[in-house]
Amino acid sequence: MTRQPKTYFISDLHLTPDRPDVIIAFFDFLRYGLDDAEKLYILGDLFEYWIGDDAANLLGARLILERMHQVANKIPCFFIAGNRDFLVGEEFSSRSGFQIIEDKSLIDLYGTNTLLLHGDSLCTDDVAHQKFRREISTNKKWHDDILCLTIRERIKVATKARADSKQHKSQVSMKIMDVTEDAVITAFKQANVTQMIHGHTHRQDVHDYLIDDKACKRYVLGDWDQSASVMVASENGLQINNFTIKKPRPSLVLFYFRIRNQAIKLLSFFNKS
Repeated sequence: MTRQPKTYFISDLHLTPDRPDVIIAFFDFLRYGLDDAEKLYILGDLFEYWIGDDAANLLGARLILERMHQVANKIPCFFIAGNRDFLVGEEFSSRSGFQIIEDKSLIDLYGTNTLLLHGDSLCTDDVAHQKFRREISTNKKWHDDILCLTIRERIKVATKARADSKQHKSQVSMKIMDVTEDAVITAFKQANVTQMIHGHTHRQDVHDYLIDDKACKRYVLGDWDQSASVMVASENGLQINNFTIKKPRPSLVLFYFRIRNQAIKLLSFFNKS
């Protein structure tokens, strides 16, 4: 019996050498979880932070990009940048095999026009984050300027940005950091669609709306922390599945701790003034 082709969506893995369990879960997903896939979309924040394609190996991403490319050799793969990895560029696309597409991209998902986005543009009550989007994450001039800095200088900028983000999250209510209904409705209307898929908020769920007498659905992907959030789409509909992120085998832990320690040593070297 022929398997029905499916399209997969994931988001917010926040890969970092500090979480070898999540990296290994991602590798397992790429190797074993896509047998019936015809397309794969990653909707942002694949990495905890990304300071430029030229720093990929320094950040321990070489093997990750290689594994991604193995999948991209088999099926079309697409990537929307998030608020953590907005500095991905042509080299990332070449090394991973993933085509970078714009935030708020429209696709035909088995006959239903669907809006894809990372999701932070919908969190309009979070004034500080929207300022960050305007001035930094979506500002091409800022991107060009920071990529002209040395890797050492970019590491300092990223370190401060992460610290500021943690402080912001500790001071702002969870409600403010979630999407606003007005922004969601506006996005549906502007795109003229009845289906939306995004991540960012880490609040996996399916939300129903009635907009201009049309039934609309908003699918929210979860993050990869204790469990992995994976959406599967086919002609039969959409479903979000979860699988537990297991503790890796000791041999793999040692391997990734070597990567982590190497990254720490290099980061320490570049942080020296």
